[in-house]
Order: sequence, then structure tokens, then C-alpha cells
Amino acid sequence: MSGQTDAGILATDMLDLEEDEDLEVFSQKLLTTDRDPMPNSPSSLVNQYQLDEDDEPQLVGTKDLFVTVDSPESHVTAIETFIMYRVITKTTRSEFDSCEYEVLRRYQDFLWLRSRLEETYPTLIIHPLPEKFVMKGMVERFNDDFIGTRKKALHRFLNKIAGHPILSFNQHFQIFLTAQDFSSHRKQGPSFLSRMGDTVRAVASSVWGVKSRPEEFTLMQEYVENFGSKISSVDKVSQRIIKEQREYLDELKQYGPLYSQWGDIEEDLHDPLKLVAHCVEQCSTETEKQIQNLSEVLVPAVHEYVLCTEVLKTVLKRRDNIQADFETKNEALASKRADQEVGQLEKEVDALSDRMELANNALKGDWVNWKNSMRGDLKSAFISTAEKNVECYEKCLAVWESFLLSQRSDPIEHQDEETT
Repeated sequence: MSGQTDAGILATDMLDLEEDEDLEVFSQKLLTTDRDPMPNSPSSLVNQYQLDEDDEPQLVGTKDLFVTVDSPESHVTAIETFIMYRVITKTTRSEFDSCEYEVLRRYQDFLWLRSRLEETYPTLIIHPLPEKFVMKGMVERFNDDFIGTRKKALHRFLNKIAGHPILSFNQHFQIFLTAQDFSSHRKQGPSFLSRMGDTVRAVASSVWGVKSRPEEFTLMQEYVENFGSKISSVDKVSQRIIKEQREYLDELKQYGPLYSQWGDIEEDLHDPLKLVAHCVEQCSTETEKQIQNLSEVLVPAVHEYVLCTEVLKTVLKRRDNIQADFETKNEALASKRADQEVGQLEKEVDALSDRMELANNALKGDWVNWKNSMRGDLKSAFISTAEKNVECYEKCLAVWESFLLSQRSDPIEHQDEETT
């Protein structure tokens, strides 16, 4: 099952295309470790220290797998246009033949990796990739913003896998990072009959459902539903705020020059009007920085976890499918009387029981890791956004205060001149 989500896609406005001929639903850059540092105001440092105290210590010294995605290049052939990304891997793990690798990968290669990981670990929470669709009528599909956004998204995806205690040791992940000739691996995938079998089991589970789902997974599903509803609302409002902020910025850029032009024809008000124009210009600059921070940090981080909720829902459905399969075979075992049929069913029931237990344990462990990662990512985005907002408002306030001081000093200076 693909890890992509179609949530929020308007069928009448979007066109699904192959591979890299697409744009993410958000055109902003994803939150990564190489973003601009936050302002160092005293309050920000205190808050950052207090929040970081609660986080689990990052054992950087024990990390043995480092992955970087960079150097995107556009490739044009007779039938398609696509982007190739350089993937650099540095590791000290013994299962790798070398300590450093450099390969080229395109977007569909990342899709292949995620699909293989889902197939191998159906109840692990595998980080989502950005959606692949474009707006109808889009002329420039591979502009700099799109390429930069996707590069950071893919970098984050690989590093989520590299930091996972199970996924990082998967053989498909190792092949992805090391194989120079990747075309032969990319053709390998689940057979048509296998995919059909998964689909039939999923449909059967959705019709009959599970009869005795453990309470912890019911609570997990309720949490995902509530979290998904809230984070989707935050995502929509955040994007609407950015849109309105951009409109406000456009007005400011028209507003400032008007005062300057007015000052050219008003001799007595020339200086104050020029100062107002300067203040508006400075506020425009700070507002633009604020919007850029929202676009590059907050909105991508929030939208990323909108996609994660869809991944979680899919994983929970897979877990239910495994349990439903077990319950169906167990009921069939109870109704059979022939010894030969009972023996075969007993083996199947035992195998499904083991599979269900493994699936449950895998999901429970990964659930804790996912929640910790989610809270850390969103906390970092919120702190950065708050810092940038405070910085913007403080600078704008200082600009207007300086204007007021300059105007209040004029009458005093004028009076002193008359006295002299």
C-alpha cells in the first residue's frame, strides 16, 4: 500500500502525474537541522533551555549512520523530465562494505524504498513523503522553490529512517543508500496476486471488523482521530494567515512610497513624511522575514504531521486486518471436525497468532517513538516561530518609537532656537 495520502486533494483542481512532475501541497521548505538560528533574546534563551531540559538527551556520539540529500539536478529525456538528487552516506556499521557512499536517486526511487519498508514492516510508522501532484495549468514545474522544498523533504525522510532502531537496518534501505545501478532493484516489487490478496483482506476487515480489539489500540485510534482533526485545522489556518500576511505585505510596499511622494510636494511636512515612509519600509522588511519564517518552518512542520496522521490511520488498519484474519481462522478452526482440516487450520491460527503479537508489539513500541519525535519537531517549530514573531514586533516597535522621539524633540528644539 502506498504511503502517500490524497487528503486535501481537490479532484477538479489537481492532476496526478508520474514521478517528479508534481508539486507538494505546501510550497514551503520543510523544517530541517540547517535552518537559520533563532534570535538570542534573553527570554528566548530561557525558554529554549527550559524546554530542552525535558527532552531526551541526543546521543550524537553513538550515531553511526549519517545521510545527506543535496545537489539536485534536472534531467530531460525524450519522454520525461525529472530531478536527480545526490545521496551521501557516511557510516561505521560493519554490514556496509565501505564507510562512505555517493549515489544518485530520483523521486520514484524514494517511493520504491518507502513501499518496500511498508511491505516488510506493515505496522511500523514510516515517515511520509511529500505528495505528488501538480496544479492544472502549472507552467514552471521545476522552479527553484520546488526543488529546494523537495530536497529538504527527502533529506528529512531519509534521516527519519536512518535514526530508526529497526528501519535503519533494513536491507532495502542499505541497497537504496549504496547501489550504483538501481534500476534493477527498482523493478522488484510485490506481485499482482500479492497486492490483490492484501486488498481482499483489507476489504474483508472493513466489512466484518475486529471483534475484540485491545483497548490500547482503540485509545490509539481515538488519539489519532483527534490529533488529525486539530492539526489539520492548524494547517489550514496557518496557510490562510500566510496568505493574508502576504496580501498585507503587498499593501505595505505600496503604502510607503506614497508618503515619500507626498513629502516631495509638502515643504513643511517633508521631513516627517519621509520618516514615515522609512518606517513603513522597515516594517515591510521585517514582515517579509516573518512570513518567510512561517513558510519555511511552521507550516511545513504542521503539514508534515497532517500527512503522518494518514500514515497512522493506515498502520492501524493493517493491524486490524491482521487481527481480523486471525479471528476468522480461529472461528473456522472451532467449527471444523475433520482431523486433517483441523491440523492445517491449527498451524495457520498459530502462525497468525504469532504475527498478530509481533505486529502489536512493533506498533506499541513505534507509537512511543513517534509521539516523542512529533512533540520535539512541533515544539521546535513553535519556538522558532514565536522567536521570529517577537523579533519582528520588537524591531517594528523600535522603528515607530524612534519616529515619535524625533517628532517630540522638534518643538523643543524650535523653542530653544527662538530663545537664542
